[in-house]
Amino acid sequence: MKIFKCPLFTILFLFILHPVLAQNETEYTVKEHYNKMEVDIPMRDGVKLHTTIYTPKDTSQEYPILMQRTPYSSRPYGEDQFRSKIGPNEILMKEGNIIVYQDVRGRWMSEGNYDNMRTYIPNKKGKEVDEASDTYDTIEWLINNVKNNNGKVGTWGISYPGFYATYSLLSGHPALKAASPQASIGDFFFDDFHHNGAYLLSYWRATAVFGYQHEKPTDTAWYEFPKLGTEDQYQFFMDAEPLSNLDEYYKEDNEFWQQLKEHPNYDEFWQKRGIVQHFENVKIKPAVMIVGGLFDAEDLYGPFAIYKNIEENSDNYNSIVFGPWSHGDWARESGRQSVGNVYFGDSISTHFQREYETEFFNHFLKKKTKDGIRLAEAHIYDTGAREWNDYTEWPPKNTTSKTFYLGDDQSFTEQPTDHKETFVSDPEKPISYNNEIKMVFTPREYMTGDQRFAARRPDVLVFETKVLEEDMKLVGPIEAKLKVATTGTAADWIVKIIDVYPPDAENYEETMPHLKMSNYHMMVRSEVMRGRFRNGFEEPQAFEPNKKTEVDITLQGINHTFKKGHKLQIQVQSTWFPLIDRNPQTFVENIFEAEEDDFQKQTHTVYGDSEIIFSILEEEKDEL
Repeated sequence: MKIFKCPLFTILFLFILHPVLAQNETEYTVKEHYNKMEVDIPMRDGVKLHTTIYTPKDTSQEYPILMQRTPYSSRPYGEDQFRSKIGPNEILMKEGNIIVYQDVRGRWMSEGNYDNMRTYIPNKKGKEVDEASDTYDTIEWLINNVKNNNGKVGTWGISYPGFYATYSLLSGHPALKAASPQASIGDFFFDDFHHNGAYLLSYWRATAVFGYQHEKPTDTAWYEFPKLGTEDQYQFFMDAEPLSNLDEYYKEDNEFWQQLKEHPNYDEFWQKRGIVQHFENVKIKPAVMIVGGLFDAEDLYGPFAIYKNIEENSDNYNSIVFGPWSHGDWARESGRQSVGNVYFGDSISTHFQREYETEFFNHFLKKKTKDGIRLAEAHIYDTGAREWNDYTEWPPKNTTSKTFYLGDDQSFTEQPTDHKETFVSDPEKPISYNNEIKMVFTPREYMTGDQRFAARRPDVLVFETKVLEEDMKLVGPIEAKLKVATTGTAADWIVKIIDVYPPDAENYEETMPHLKMSNYHMMVRSEVMRGRFRNGFEEPQAFEPNKKTEVDITLQGINHTFKKGHKLQIQVQSTWFPLIDRNPQTFVENIFEAEEDDFQKQTHTVYGDSEIIFSILEEEKDEL
């Protein structure tokens, strides 16, 4: 394994030359350099999908096709209406590529019925369709009907379009040479609307986007968001819950809301809609570059899981990039890259777009050389040291496993103890996820949010190291093996990894006026496990009251140096509201059908032989 730092020439470009490019952005218009046409491409079952095609006006050469399939609209509609920017980034737009956007089946101007996370059919017959066949049929049409294409296609997309880019890998079309799924959903039971079986209440309003069918192709939204009449999200959901009361806002015509309620467990319905498991039986041939944000509150599971499954089952070019971004930050450049109150560096998105995204697509779609691509397999930002690291694999193997046990006096121990900590978890007083009064569509800044407010609550257990005397670099996923008990029959368990800043830490420009970075408790990673799924997500199981029970939680990978003078802290709690819904703490078959009387105050216990297992990167060797 080798670790590389961002090369000097890249730094010079980002900080000196990039502002010059920014000054010239207004001089470039898509309409001046591209022609636009809109077509309805027939699929094998006769359904037509609305497709927008931008082709360079310079016809002196052939170009690859870069395609995005989306449920969010390929607008603006009308061949005289142009997007201000097209393609994955401005560099690829200005270099010249054929850029394609398509409304997926059942959305906006496309025909057919929409199926949220449509099931993949491995061995399709006749007119059977899925997103893979729609991708295949679209590519086939484009290759044969769009002039000046070079016969090579790349797909990309962020979030749900990233899911369709992932799905394109299953299409099997020989012209598909490269795909970049970015912040892609991997499985709806672990991304977005669920985390380890816990329902993410913060996404409840998004149910409007995905739940309604449209009667026919339309260029205007056929859905609307519920009017809540308040700016206090915490209080709204406290007043509205239990979940069954939310039926007031979504009726039976919202198909997705009905699906969420009818399938509270990881049954066949959800299993079929997962995409990652299908890579176990398919050899992926196109080159893949997976992109994600280390502070992506929406789709963190997906990129890691997709990379891992392709890596284990195929021998194609497969790489991964993770930066200090929230959802989709890498597609825009704000100059100073921050998430919430925490600043990470300048022009980080530009670095990715120029040095990785553009290089990836150009290499596999334009270059004729057989030389290998000069990019790292894993390009991961260190969110503590504020620098890029290159690894030959992810997670890196050059590590030492370190186990912390949850001891007394808020400390860690190197050996398990018979110590135990108890706290009262009250569903009527749930712990907020961000301590802010707001109404947000999807939360973001909480991923680096200050956790002091939680550390000072009696229903949050806190364990931390002494002030570090030297840097400690943690890489890869984190395993929490809790030993717990409850006086009830149900409970959620949340583990948070915190970087505690020193007292003399200086504020950033982005630090909220009412906060200080002095002693800031920066959340580095967090995860929830709905306790009923501790032994499997298919069959929920109640806790036996007061019985010591193991609950394992895997926290997604990090690449973070806890700096000298900082402290590593762990927080353990059982509510996280309204990020996730409240657990009644009384076992019911379906939490979506829980009644008010089911919500009971319970006493939880965490035992001293609970383990938090980290991978510590060994001394960096062969550094360039």
